[in-house]
Amino acid sequence: MPDLLLELRSEEIPARMQRRAADDLRKLVTDALVERGFLYDGAKAFATPRRLALHVAGLPPRGKEVREERKGPRVGAPDGAVQGFLKSAGLASLDQATIVSDPKKGEFYVAIIEKPGRETLDVLAEILPQIVRSFPWPKSMRWGKASAQPGSLRWVRPLQSIVATFGPETETPDVVPFDVDGIVAGTTTYGHRFLAPDAIEVRRFDDYVAALERAKVVLDADRRKDIILHDARDLAFARGLELVEDEGLLEEVAGLVEWPVVLLGTFDPAFLDIPAEAIRATIKANQKCFVLREPGAERLAPAFILTSNLVASDGGLAITAGNERVVRARLSDAKFFWETDKAIELEDRLPKLDSIVFHEKLGTQGERVKRIAALARELAPLVGADPDLAERAARLAKADLVTEMVGEFPELQGLMGRKYAALQGENPSVAAAVEDHYKPVGPSDRVPTDPVAVAVALADKLDTLVGFWAIDEKPTGSKDPYALRRAALGVIRLINERQVKLPLRKYFNTADFGFSQKSVSAPEKLEDQYLPDLLAFFADRLKVYLRDQGARHDLIDAVFALPGQDDLLMVVRRVEALGKFLETDDGKNLLAGYKRAANILRIEEKKDGRSYEAVPDAALAARGELEERALSEALVAARSAASAAVEREDFAGAMQALSTLRAPVDAFFEKVTVNSDDPALRENRLALLNALRAATREVADFSRIEG
Repeated sequence: MPDLLLELRSEEIPARMQRRAADDLRKLVTDALVERGFLYDGAKAFATPRRLALHVAGLPPRGKEVREERKGPRVGAPDGAVQGFLKSAGLASLDQATIVSDPKKGEFYVAIIEKPGRETLDVLAEILPQIVRSFPWPKSMRWGKASAQPGSLRWVRPLQSIVATFGPETETPDVVPFDVDGIVAGTTTYGHRFLAPDAIEVRRFDDYVAALERAKVVLDADRRKDIILHDARDLAFARGLELVEDEGLLEEVAGLVEWPVVLLGTFDPAFLDIPAEAIRATIKANQKCFVLREPGAERLAPAFILTSNLVASDGGLAITAGNERVVRARLSDAKFFWETDKAIELEDRLPKLDSIVFHEKLGTQGERVKRIAALARELAPLVGADPDLAERAARLAKADLVTEMVGEFPELQGLMGRKYAALQGENPSVAAAVEDHYKPVGPSDRVPTDPVAVAVALADKLDTLVGFWAIDEKPTGSKDPYALRRAALGVIRLINERQVKLPLRKYFNTADFGFSQKSVSAPEKLEDQYLPDLLAFFADRLKVYLRDQGARHDLIDAVFALPGQDDLLMVVRRVEALGKFLETDDGKNLLAGYKRAANILRIEEKKDGRSYEAVPDAALAARGELEERALSEALVAARSAASAAVEREDFAGAMQALSTLRAPVDAFFEKVTVNSDDPALRENRLALLNALRAATREVADFSRIEG
C-alpha cells in the first residue's frame, strides 16, 4: 500500500508550539482523508525547530467506486419536481432514471448514480494546500512581497519548502502536484542549518529519516528528549553530581535543537548562598539550562547542563564559556535581588499592595489582603488554627509580590515569601502559610497540612470565588480566565483531605460582607442573587472531583437534591455511605421498592389530581393486611432512626436504619393491593408509599439515583 510523506520546512518554530502543531497536522490530514473515504493503516507526525513532518502509511492508490440510489418524485408528479430531481441527480432526462414500484406508494423515479473512485494523488493535491493555508497556528505571520496581497499565506515563520510524495515502497513515489503561494511541492529538503546546509533529495519516509540523520537532524522530538536526558545524566554522573530533572524544561530544550549536544558549565560557588529555587529559576528561565546537585542532597552544585545545537570544533569550550558568562551575570542579579529583599521587612512592604490593582471592580491587592485576613481569622477555629497566626499569615501572604525576586521570577511567589518570613523571625506556621496558601493549584498538587496554611488557603480561594461571582465574571464554556474552577477544586480538596466541616453558605456571606465593608463594589446581597449559582458551581466541581475518585454522579445529585447541603465534607461522607449501601442486596432491593412506589404514586397522583402527603393512619393500616401494618410500623421506626443517625453525622448508621425496610417493603408489594376497592384503605396505602419516599429522603433523594 502506498504511503504519504509530507514535510513543511520553515524558519524556527517556537518550541512551545511544536508538539501541538504536529498533532494538528496529523489530525487535519487524516480527518480530511477519512471524510473522503480514504482509510489508512497508521499516521505519525513529527516536529523539529525547522520543520513539521507527517507520515501516513497504508493509503489505497485510489478511492472506492460509489454507487448511490437517489429516490425521486412519483411518476406523474408536476414538472417542477421532476426537473429538480433531474438536476440534483445530474441526469439529462427521465430516460436515465429507473422506475420502481412500491405496493403502498405507487411508482416513483430512482436515479442510479455511479461515481468512479478518485486517484489518491489527486485527492491529496486537493486537500494539502487547503490545510497549509488554514493551519491553526496560535500566532502566524506574512512575509515578503506577497504579504501585501489580501489572502496571502500565513505561517508561524516564513515557509521555505514543501516535500510531498506518495507511492508504494517498491516503486519511485510520485510528487503530490500542488503549490502554496509559489512554494512548489517537491522532493528537496535541507538538513541542519550549519552542520549540513546542502540540499537533500528524499523519496519516501524511511530514506527521509535516514537522510536527515546523516544531515544532523533528529526528526523525532521524543528521541531528542531521550538523548538530552541520558547524556545529561551521564555527564553529571561523570562529575560525581546528580541532574535535577525537569520535564517541562526538557520538552522545551528538545524543541530548540535539531542535533542535541550536551555540555557542562560551572559558576562561582559563592552564588550558592542564593536560595536554590532562585538559582534554578534564573538558570532555567534565562539560559534554558538544567541545574545539578550533590548526590542524594537538596543542596545544588555550582554547575549546570546546557544543550547546544552544534558539534563545535573545540569540543564546545567557547559555547560553554559564553553560557557561563551569561549565567554569572544573571546570578549576580539574583544575588542582588536576594540581598535587597532581605533588608526590608515583609510588614513594611504592605503599603505597596495598595497601589496594585487586583481587579478594577474588586479593588487593590491591599484591600484584598484585608478581606482575606479577616476571613482567615473566622475560618481558623474550623481547621484547628490559631486565629492570630492565621490573620498574621494572611496579612503577609501577598507581600512578596512587591519584592525584587518575585518581580523578576513570578513563579517564585509564595516560596520567596516563606524564606523572607522565616529570616525575619515569623512563626514557622506563618512562614509556611505564606508559601502554601496558593495550594493546591491542581488535582495532583499537594494540599497544605499546617492548620494556619489551610485557613489562609481557604480564605484566599473563597474570597476569589465570591468576588468574581459578585461582579458576574463566572467561567463560561472552556473559558476560565481567573482560574475559578481550579479555585473551587482547591476548596474541595482542602475540605475533603483535611476533613474540614465548612458550611459554605455562612462563609460565602462572610466573604461578601468583607467586600461591602472594604469599599469594594459588591452589588446586591449574595444570599439573594449569587448563592444558589455559586453552590451549584461547587456541586459541579464536586462531581468532577468525586467522579475521578470513582464515585457515581447520580449519587452526588441525590445528596445535593436535599435542602441545605452546603457542607461538602458531609456531602462526601453521605455519598460514600450511600454508594456502599447500594452495593448491598438490601440497598438494591430497597431502591427497586422505592422506584416501584414512586411510579405508583406518580400515576395515581396524576390521575387523582392530588398528592398523598398525609401521615399514614396506623389504625387504618391495622385494619388492612398484616404486611401493611408491618410496613407502617417499620417506616416510623426506620425514619426516626435514620434521622437521628444523620443528626449525629453517622451516615452508615442511617443507611443501616433504611436497610430494615427492605423486608417489609418486599412483603407489602407481594401481598397488598395498593388500589383497594375501599377508598380509605387505598388513600392510606398511597400515604404509606409516600412515607417510604419521605423516609429515604432522610439520606438522599432516591429519585435521582439511576438503576
